[in-house]
Amino acid sequence: MIPYTVNIKLAARTLTGTLNLQNKTAVDWGWQGLIAQGCHSSILIIDPKTSQTIQVLERHKANVVKVKWSRENYYHNVSSPYCLRLASGDASGKIIVWDVVSGTVHCEIQEHSKPIQDMEWLWNQDASRDLLLAIHPPNYIVLWNGDTGTKLWKKSYAENILSFSFDPFDPSNMALLTSEGIVFITDFSHSKPPGSAGKKVYIASPHASPAHTKPAPAAAPVPTGAKKALNKVKVLITNEKPTNHMLLLYPREILILDLELSQTVGVVAIERSGVPFIQVIPCAQRDALYCLHENGCITLRVCRTTTTPEEAADPEQNVYELMYDLRSQCDAIRVTKTVRPYRMVICPVNENSAALMVSDGRAMLWELKAQQHLINSRNHSGLSPLYTPLSFCGSPLGPNQKRIQDLSLNSMIGQTLMAGEAPPPSSNQQDIQLKFLLTGLLSGLPLPPFALRMCPPLTTKNINHYQPLLAVGTSNGSVLVYNLTSGLLHKDLSVHSCEVRGIEWVSLTSFLSFATSAPNNMGLVRNELQHVNLPTGRCFAFRGERGNDEPPIEMIKVSHLKQYLVVVFRDKPLELWDTRTGTLLREMAKNFPTVTALEWSPSHNLKSLKKKQMAAREAIARQTVSDAEQTSVESSVISLLQDAESKSETSQAISAREHFVFTDTDGQVYHITVEGNTVKDGARIPPDGSMGSIACIAWKGDTLVLGDVDGNLNFWDLKARLSRGIPTHRGWVKKIRFAPGKGNQKLLVMYTDGAEVWDTKEVQMVSSMRIGRNVNYRILDIDWCTSDKVVLASDDGCVRVLEMAMKSASYRMDEQDLTDPVWCPYLLVPRAALTLKAFLLLQPWSGTFTMDITQVDMKSVLQDPELSLLQRCLLVSRLFGDESDLHFWTVASHYLQSFAQARQLGVSTAEGQAKSEGTQTSPPNHLDICHDVLCESSYFQKFQLDRVHLQEVKRSSYDHTKKCADQLLLLGQTDRAVQLLLETSADNTSYYCDSLKACLVTTITSSGPSQSTIKLVATNMIANGKLAEGVQLLCLIDKAADACRYLQTYGEWNRAAWLAKVRLNPAESSDVLKRWAEHLCSPQVNQKSKAIMVLLSLGSYCIYSDIQKKIANLALSKTEVLKIGSPGYSIHLCYRRALDCRELFHNEGQFKCSTKHIL
Repeated sequence: MIPYTVNIKLAARTLTGTLNLQNKTAVDWGWQGLIAQGCHSSILIIDPKTSQTIQVLERHKANVVKVKWSRENYYHNVSSPYCLRLASGDASGKIIVWDVVSGTVHCEIQEHSKPIQDMEWLWNQDASRDLLLAIHPPNYIVLWNGDTGTKLWKKSYAENILSFSFDPFDPSNMALLTSEGIVFITDFSHSKPPGSAGKKVYIASPHASPAHTKPAPAAAPVPTGAKKALNKVKVLITNEKPTNHMLLLYPREILILDLELSQTVGVVAIERSGVPFIQVIPCAQRDALYCLHENGCITLRVCRTTTTPEEAADPEQNVYELMYDLRSQCDAIRVTKTVRPYRMVICPVNENSAALMVSDGRAMLWELKAQQHLINSRNHSGLSPLYTPLSFCGSPLGPNQKRIQDLSLNSMIGQTLMAGEAPPPSSNQQDIQLKFLLTGLLSGLPLPPFALRMCPPLTTKNINHYQPLLAVGTSNGSVLVYNLTSGLLHKDLSVHSCEVRGIEWVSLTSFLSFATSAPNNMGLVRNELQHVNLPTGRCFAFRGERGNDEPPIEMIKVSHLKQYLVVVFRDKPLELWDTRTGTLLREMAKNFPTVTALEWSPSHNLKSLKKKQMAAREAIARQTVSDAEQTSVESSVISLLQDAESKSETSQAISAREHFVFTDTDGQVYHITVEGNTVKDGARIPPDGSMGSIACIAWKGDTLVLGDVDGNLNFWDLKARLSRGIPTHRGWVKKIRFAPGKGNQKLLVMYTDGAEVWDTKEVQMVSSMRIGRNVNYRILDIDWCTSDKVVLASDDGCVRVLEMAMKSASYRMDEQDLTDPVWCPYLLVPRAALTLKAFLLLQPWSGTFTMDITQVDMKSVLQDPELSLLQRCLLVSRLFGDESDLHFWTVASHYLQSFAQARQLGVSTAEGQAKSEGTQTSPPNHLDICHDVLCESSYFQKFQLDRVHLQEVKRSSYDHTKKCADQLLLLGQTDRAVQLLLETSADNTSYYCDSLKACLVTTITSSGPSQSTIKLVATNMIANGKLAEGVQLLCLIDKAADACRYLQTYGEWNRAAWLAKVRLNPAESSDVLKRWAEHLCSPQVNQKSKAIMVLLSLGSYCIYSDIQKKIANLALSKTEVLKIGSPGYSIHLCYRRALDCRELFHNEGQFKCSTKHIL
């Protein structure tokens, strides 16, 4: 039999409860795979896979209003390891940066004393991973060094700033939501504050009808009626999909704003009877929206582009509507005055999991599942089908290859088809439907007040079956039993119909609890005294039919041996009960003194009774054995007989003598002795003149301590017959308790304003806690959980297990005893995490891939021999939550396969991305548009054309028409641009210029003189500040390469890259993008990671030596220039990403890989 072991040492922890209203936005799901949630002044770290709270951070003195995980968008090695770093801001304006694993603080930041409005780690630059941008009320934006707490720069604006959002495709673009409008900033930089005040835009109020098809346009900077509309805007979010799109969330609709036009191009509206929106989160992997509604329902809406029927005959004139179809929704919660949905977060790695935070402290974890769609149900739904993707982890799915369909959102749903494309006929694709599944639920404590009672202490007799259980009585009548070893809820028992006032344990598996209802007109209440058996959950009324219309119970006290129970009433004599039989032993007379405090003595005569019974049983046993037989009977047999009889007698008939003391309103001390059915009065001690009305008593050994309502403590040494009074000047002593353990004379004292720990041997205070000085919460109840740790219930809805010093501090995560194992490589030391990653990536020394993974599905897929190295790299990057690796391998995997396919078709590597114009093809699975200019030119150009067509149909003013015409000219759509130019009305001041421009575009020829003239004019216009007009003229004469060079010369690098992707051939586009990569590597820009991605998409990782020097830690060998698609390049990619992991192995020769493992 395996011996049962008990963890005697309990770790300090915090059991949290309901959330404060200021905690509403304090939640974040990081790339590390963990959720951070603010609960009053504490921060919970939740593992969503196992639904466990694995850390609680406590340092704030005010309510936490914002939490943000640091982004993992950097290359990890031993010097730049995986880390759990979190920033939190509170209502007092303090920002704390945490090391979550150790629970320690990196730095504390304080600028102002008002709540932090918003903050974000700057993740889209390579200068530093420690930059934290925060909004300090009323109108300041401050950039901090999150590692040292140093202020780098500060910028103020005219309006009060509520939140901000970065453009995920251009880090220099930023939008501020203010109290009066939206401010767009285009010159944001980490090196200096923005130089301009930004461009201010007012949003007109949306239509009253939720079913309108033409949303209201963004008005000109005229504030009439705009402030009222902005008050309804809950949040603005930069969309993760199409560039320059922003979401504006209103209660009943979501507007999709095109920032180039300042025009709404789409709307997501709910029906009249629908539930209003609270929050919206766009997805990056697919064009989809997660929406949270006021009833706690989470919906997933997937984008679908449609073509209007009347124009479908002309492909050039197709009109595209942005439609977001409702594809799945979870169950709603029951909303009350105190229970409301607060916030939703989604997993940034896989985007198929969502967590809902409820005001009552619950965290509901939902996971999106895909299942095969029934044909009949699809026809009734009226929605277009959703198909599974043809690839898994970036590579085509093999016929016998294993896959995890629910791994991520892009492994569940195939790429959204653009308008005009037919669904690809493939037998490998399945028509699916999406459903939400509740996979985890974390419940917090209900609203305070609480009543605490720790189970009987650990002893040598109960060590084999002891569990450190804490009973928490709540305001709703339930009793929650927590196992303090793991911090998890052990039992949730609905015992009473009103607030629980007190709990007393009668054994390790049962307890008594009492509750009192609200008083009636006569001041009488209904008392409920319940006996609860934990293993069975059985409850019964301990006092039987008693309890109706009587004075309220003040306290219950169980004797030291758990034999007797004293029930003390407010205006009624006490009752004495036998806990073993549930019988009433004595109901005191009406003239019995009013009890103000009571305590049982730890002394009893049980040992002497046992000795007497053992001697009697031994005598009986010896008399039953003859003298001859007595010599042959072993003494051990007799002792066993005696022990068995003694134990049975003890459990049945032994009633030891116990006694208790109590005080009356005058301070007189009474002594009562109880033995069986006999109750005797003892000595009476007159009141101490230095003490006020006694409020509580504690007794252990020879020490008796009394506390009064004036804050005085009186220590009695019963053996020496001495007493000593100590005035604490803390006010009413609410409760005092001795610590468990033989010889442990520590005393826990609870006051109205805090608590103290005293050493009764030395009669001196050990530690103190005072509201306003050490903590910001008020203590409601206290108890000891072990001999050196205390447990406190507070009015912020939390129960804290603290060291004897009573200092609220976080604990190390590796000290916790968790019920379920947690998969989080960030908890490992850097070398161990990188070693694990290297083992998961490459095992060339073995014929088969072997590794013991906690997830069965993941284990089977990793061990699948059909899984290529590229797929394994993507899978491991998801497993680690490595943002940098995930983006890198997504792009690398796509282009490795793209160029390999091009070689198979006889196309040179340099032409792998696209053929000559007119025969341009793209791979079956194009790179998703969220990668922007990294996509193939053909797909990128088609997307931009669709976007301009959408802008065109939504235009509502001349400025919108002009911008659409300019975009069409750049895209080479001259015929449609001419039509738009000719729409200019005669009374418009630009009528003549637009007419001449239309004539120029129509009659332009390719003759040498005309091109020379137009080029000269374009050059002069660019030199005189007309850059956009000059670029248009150059594009008209097919000089887009020159236009790109001019754009780069004047600092328009992003615009030049855009133009190169939509107008230039592969060779010219490659030159433009290579120059852009050089610019990104410059010290002023410092975006080397983005430069690598650009070079990856070109088919040449690194060509110029100066770039190699700037990105030496991420680039290839300086002496070797490799082309994408070559075996050497593929192998070196693995070397580059596992560079530091490789050093962990003694034999570098083990890293050999054949080409067949790559592609």
